[in-house]
Amino acid sequence: METPFVFGKIATEKNFTDREQETACLVQNFVSLINTIIISPRRWGKSSLVNKAAELAMEQDKNLRVCHIDLFNVRNEEHFYSLLVQKVIAATSNRWEEAVESAKKFFSRLIPKISISSGPTNEVSVDSEWEEVKYNPDEVLDLAEKIAREKGLKVVVCVDEFQNIAEFSEPDYFQKKLRSHWQHHQHVAYCLYGSKRHMMLDVFTNASKPFYKFGNLIFLNKIEASCLVEFFQGRFVDTGKRITVEASRLIAGLTDNHPYYAQQLAQLSWLRTKEVCTEETVREAHAALVEQLSLLFVTITEALTTQQLNYLRALIAGEKSISSTEVMHRYRITSTTSISRSKAALVKNDILDNQAGKYSFQDPIYAYWLKTQYFV
Repeated sequence: METPFVFGKIATEKNFTDREQETACLVQNFVSLINTIIISPRRWGKSSLVNKAAELAMEQDKNLRVCHIDLFNVRNEEHFYSLLVQKVIAATSNRWEEAVESAKKFFSRLIPKISISSGPTNEVSVDSEWEEVKYNPDEVLDLAEKIAREKGLKVVVCVDEFQNIAEFSEPDYFQKKLRSHWQHHQHVAYCLYGSKRHMMLDVFTNASKPFYKFGNLIFLNKIEASCLVEFFQGRFVDTGKRITVEASRLIAGLTDNHPYYAQQLAQLSWLRTKEVCTEETVREAHAALVEQLSLLFVTITEALTTQQLNYLRALIAGEKSISSTEVMHRYRITSTTSISRSKAALVKNDILDNQAGKYSFQDPIYAYWLKTQYFV
């Protein structure tokens, strides 16, 4: 029997839960061609949200096309331009013959190289000589607008892991180049999001950056516990099993309502259930999950400095005034400067999240492991 919970990949249909308000907002932005930036910690379901909103928006507006680009492995402009061309042409073409025609038609200066895969989909790959694109990026950056205007379409370009442009050789110059083109597009909107929350915040909320106030900012919150409880119970019932309300609440509590971990712990609990999932079942599954990830947590922890670990220990203990002399002495923190450096490094490494000056763990299972195993 197929497990009823999904994590680590796009959640669709019954696997997609809550986010009703955010979905409605994103659908409206897509249909209205409003630029959107989505910011949240890692693995909070940004990609699933964008995918869901794209499907609903295209159902609502038949002239709308949504193009998905993932910059996970992209580290230079050349690769970015190549992906942009391929994905835009694919999203705005109904047939491979049309894709080939578009590749030829919408470039006046660049000479595209077109190849067609031998598979059943006849997928079209479009590329250009990098030296040509390097000195004439206008046609690539304006391609979506040009096609949309010519075909009477509206296009939304969704770019995942957008913060990776910071790895390019001249990131600020490249951002300026993107904005100088994208801000003038009337038939195309952009949805930009990524998994490095602190980097995304710097790109879109820093007044000195080119993408400052580029579009509508959406900050994802955690999924409400009540929604998770209802979701867990529904998915268990769908497979002929049951889970108690208390057990459902325990899953939400142990994972701190983290979408990825909530699904993972629910699946582990479901696998251990014959008929009814109880709190005992969930605790057994949670212990197994912590054990499963312990080697990863050891590796992460070994890379931390003594001062960073001392700060995390104080944070986990619930200390409210870590910078006080008494607390610093108790946890062997050398200075307030050390605290500032530790917090900055821990946020940069995606261990902590900073929301309006309040620091919390991005990974609730890692926090539990530190508290119950490492700092014991």
